[in-house]
Amino acid sequence: MDIVTAVGGSILSVCFQGLLHRLNSIDFMKYIGQGQVLTQLKKWEKMLKRIHAVLEDAEEKQTANRLVEIWLSDLRDLAYDLEDIIDELATEVQRHNLEDKSVRTNNKVQNCFSIMCNGVNVNLSTVKFNAEMVSKIEKAGARLDEIIKQKDELRLAEYTRRRVSHVTERPPSTSLVNEAKVYGREEDKKAMLKLLNAETNDAEVSVIPIIGMGGLGKTTLAQLVYNDAILEFDLKAWVSVGEDFDVFRVTKTVLLQLGDSGDDEDLDSLQVKLKQKLLKQKFLVVLDDVWTENYEQWTVFRSPFEAATPQSRIIVTTRSLEVSLMMGTTPAYPLKELSYDECFNVFAQHALGATSFKEHLELKEMGEEIVKRCGGLPLAAKALGGILRGKPNPNVWKELLSSEIWELPNNKSNILPALRLSYLHLPPHLKQCFAYCAIFPKNYEVDKDELALLWMAEGFLYDQKEMKDCEGLGHKYFDDLLSRSFFQQSNDNKLKYIMHDLIHDLARFVSRGTCLHLVDKLESAKLYAKIRHSSFIPHGRNTFQRFESFYGMKSLWTFYH
Repeated sequence: MDIVTAVGGSILSVCFQGLLHRLNSIDFMKYIGQGQVLTQLKKWEKMLKRIHAVLEDAEEKQTANRLVEIWLSDLRDLAYDLEDIIDELATEVQRHNLEDKSVRTNNKVQNCFSIMCNGVNVNLSTVKFNAEMVSKIEKAGARLDEIIKQKDELRLAEYTRRRVSHVTERPPSTSLVNEAKVYGREEDKKAMLKLLNAETNDAEVSVIPIIGMGGLGKTTLAQLVYNDAILEFDLKAWVSVGEDFDVFRVTKTVLLQLGDSGDDEDLDSLQVKLKQKLLKQKFLVVLDDVWTENYEQWTVFRSPFEAATPQSRIIVTTRSLEVSLMMGTTPAYPLKELSYDECFNVFAQHALGATSFKEHLELKEMGEEIVKRCGGLPLAAKALGGILRGKPNPNVWKELLSSEIWELPNNKSNILPALRLSYLHLPPHLKQCFAYCAIFPKNYEVDKDELALLWMAEGFLYDQKEMKDCEGLGHKYFDDLLSRSFFQQSNDNKLKYIMHDLIHDLARFVSRGTCLHLVDKLESAKLYAKIRHSSFIPHGRNTFQRFESFYGMKSLWTFYH
């Protein structure tokens, strides 16, 4: 079953595809034979397909519906347990297969019978599983029955090719900006103005991408440039694009911005009008928050702009290197994090309405720690400052400082939704690889080759076409995550990579209950039993006590140190 949607797809779909593939494996099924085990496994297959069909809808709804979140958590644990059972079955099958080959070699094949497997007669003896294994399979089947029942009660929608999923985690932007509350972007603005004013001999319109991770201030920089009084353009238009690059809608919005009502309901008429409007004009168009990597959509949209003068400009803001390479005619402008002092000013402005803590010295130390957590992201500084605005109570500030990113109220903080949007746009195989990285500590320098080997060891890199694990596939996956700003080059070692602190928090959020870097103990010992991937980096504080926690991880697959 191929899950294809406007957003990336459910992370569990990769696991389910693997389970279904293994259940249908000829080498696997021909040794299972007949009887109770085969009946149960066929039942698993039917139920897994029913669950697979609603995974997309469940992942979208989990943040707004606690019951769906719990259902997905239970389903994830069950999927891991099913994988364990299939591993045990496969091991027994492999052992039996080797014994069977040995018997064949000596021409002493006995007690064989013919079975039909995918239309082919196979003369093999079946594996006899012990009562404990049969009991495990039956209990897993009962859990699947309960999961199906809960699915029906939650009324999760099945995927169809007509259904298109859209995740609107970010409100539309506008061209308006309060420059008095923007800090640390003076040099970036100068650099962008230089690019806009540069002479060009190219006949096509110059497209300048601004690239960076979510919350970095790409939109703000575009707003600063768009509103600069020195720029001289005949026409200007601002379009908040978002995840759905609808050529008709975006073209119509540009026309509306240029003073034409754009009443036409035909794309050809709209584009002809736009071409006439732009004819020999010098224009500036901002396409904010672009996600599409569809080259055909881009070339269709761009066509009317070729009528303008060569000094016209299009600014594109995006989180994706692939988008910038597809659309840009110049190298992308990579936006960096704010300095600590600049981020501090943003936070103080929104928390206290000032740029210093002179009137609230008792809050300064906690404020400094909160700003460190922001990691130079102005969105984070603004959001956390907004939560604390009008609340000079030290206890409130202390509580915020100790809170995880996913514990913040989403109606007051858009940090997690802004970052999660990047995650939701990942295809399932990249979601799986990214979530796994939660086992690393913050500021851990990742070696690309080592990470590819770890992913391969986990079975994340199985190439269906080549029918084998592929380290090169791991390098491709890493480069994809790097191009989408989930990793960045280390300042200390150019051959290694790190995750921004808030991106690391996002990895911990999406993998919670499954991946754990053991720094401190979990709140409940029961939570350890579900951990599948974990790491342990020794340091001088409570090393022995922390290591004791591994005794509770009864289902651990990965131990990294």
